[in-house]
Amino acid sequence: MRQSSLLHSSNTMQRGLHVAIIMDGNGRWAAARGLPRTAGHRVGAEAVRRTIQGAIASGITTLTLYAFSTDNWKRPVAEVNELMRLFRLHLLKEARQCTKQGIRLTIIGRRDRLPSAVRMAMEAAEALTRRGDKLHLRIAIDYSAREAILQTIGKITAPLSREEFSALLNSDTPVSEVDLLIRTSGEQRLSDFLLWESAYAELYFTKVLWPDFGQQDLLVALNAYHARDRRFGSIQAAEAA
Repeated sequence: MRQSSLLHSSNTMQRGLHVAIIMDGNGRWAAARGLPRTAGHRVGAEAVRRTIQGAIASGITTLTLYAFSTDNWKRPVAEVNELMRLFRLHLLKEARQCTKQGIRLTIIGRRDRLPSAVRMAMEAAEALTRRGDKLHLRIAIDYSAREAILQTIGKITAPLSREEFSALLNSDTPVSEVDLLIRTSGEQRLSDFLLWESAYAELYFTKVLWPDFGQQDLLVALNAYHARDRRFGSIQAAEAA
């Protein structure tokens, strides 16, 4: 298993993979232990650190994490406030460490509805890490893929190719399409996350709750990805013959 994991990690580095993760299960993790949902979010932050380190070790070049969707504003006010506090705390705390490790941090999603303290922390973290060239870490906060697509359509003044639309959609942070999309906790849906960019992504669902997710879980997902046959609507030469 170890040899296989290392081999796939090497291939990942060569391919420059874009991995996206829907970090699901914090609330259920906490409930199973008789803890408030906010406790799950705090422990989930440690899973983010582990996953980032696993991404670097595996040679992943872009990692997009779904932290807070537009629909998450419907959650209890106390929970939303705690999430915003955690976002601000970890952005300020982790930015310098990201710089040391060559990680470029980018926040995607709406910013106008976020608390000013969170917006300031986001801008400071992005500025501090802008030269990172080892891993592009993208955090989706107040994000909706459908909303992003609708906003992009409003900017169109002439017919566009797929490539041109993709560039316009991600004009602030140019990024490749998603290769592998992981969702934790056993749920099997995309929840309005990177719908355009994941058109040909390989989907991987695990029952592991996000607070328990770690580097080994990431490697298992990567191994599953590398075992798949990606055709992009085409067929293999042998089949054609």
